[in-house]
Amino acid sequence: MKWYVVRAISGKEKKAKEYLDLEVSKYKMDNVIAQVVVPTERVIQIRNGKKTIKEKNILPGYMLVQTSLEGESQYVIKSIPNIIGFVDVDKNGNPTPIKESDVNRMLGKADEAVDMDEQLLIDYKVGENIKVVDGPFNNFEGVIEEVNEEKKKLSVMIKIFGRKTPVELNYMQVEKQ
Repeated sequence: MKWYVVRAISGKEKKAKEYLDLEVSKYKMDNVIAQVVVPTERVIQIRNGKKTIKEKNILPGYMLVQTSLEGESQYVIKSIPNIIGFVDVDKNGNPTPIKESDVNRMLGKADEAVDMDEQLLIDYKVGENIKVVDGPFNNFEGVIEEVNEEKKKLSVMIKIFGRKTPVELNYMQVEKQ
């Protein structure tokens, strides 16, 4: 079995995967179509001081399908709603598989995102101005003095009563200005 890239309507990849999985189980094609993957990663967004975790597509509009393309499998895949077709086809119209190393890289990136316990995609740097959005120093502004990536903490200089005071805050308590 080899991996192929299938083009889907952007935003409908998960629905197309559900339909394809349903067809595979309905027609007992488990031996022909092994896996259907929509590569996603978990992303943490901070809005109005609240943390939300969302699934984000790594490849919007594309899915990975591991299949041997025997019998009707190619036509079953193409006939699924929200699927446009295979991405790379040769002169005869046959789909071209992608390299195993490329698949491992894409799936590895998705697995890392799942394995990492809620990694923040915010990159703080020394000298940046921030605003505190949570905790006892809410609405105070300051400058980052030190960044501790492992603990996800920042050492920030905040002006309190006209005097600069160092305060340790976590990533969730601040936002960039």
